[in-house]
Amino acid sequence: MSSDIILIGPIGSGKSTVGSLLATQMGLPQRSMDEYRWNYYKEIGYDEELAKHKRETEGFWGIYQYWKPFEAHAVERFLSEHKNCVIDFGAGHSVYEDNVLFQRVQQVLASYSNIVLLLPSSDLNESVKILNERNEYVPDGNLNINEYFVRHPSNYKIAKFTVYTKAKTPNETCSEILQLVGAHNNFAVLERN
Repeated sequence: MSSDIILIGPIGSGKSTVGSLLATQMGLPQRSMDEYRWNYYKEIGYDEELAKHKRETEGFWGIYQYWKPFEAHAVERFLSEHKNCVIDFGAGHSVYEDNVLFQRVQQVLASYSNIVLLLPSSDLNESVKILNERNEYVPDGNLNINEYFVRHPSNYKIAKFTVYTKAKTPNETCSEILQLVGAHNNFAVLERN
């Protein structure tokens, strides 16, 4: 099993901030999917003009659907290249409607025991409200992206741990993750012996 820590969760849930703190505490590099994804997308034919057209004509949801196969590919490639680090995924890299894409991502994540879902609150309605405030969500008649990511089952199927960040500093969240991961890894070692 890989000892890397992977942080998943909605936009604005604190993945990059907490990832940076974890990397410092653990003496490991931090790797953010958002820094690498575009190069991986291009490997399998990402068309910037088509993406721009979809964004202009279909809005965010049009481009989001276009991204999905590229996101699954990026997860596979990213994890094949980055080891012994703290990883923060983009919000969409752990959420899939298409079962084939989701199974590909589940398969590549199967050897990772430290996948942490960050959410503001255990109350999903409260999580959506907090994220709407952070991301300045303005209702436009379309599906609320914060609600979509909070309620989608993919993250819950992938995550090994869920950490709620409401009323905690990023440092407190970091400490909680280190305790959870440390206890889990120690238990796994004991089970093997």
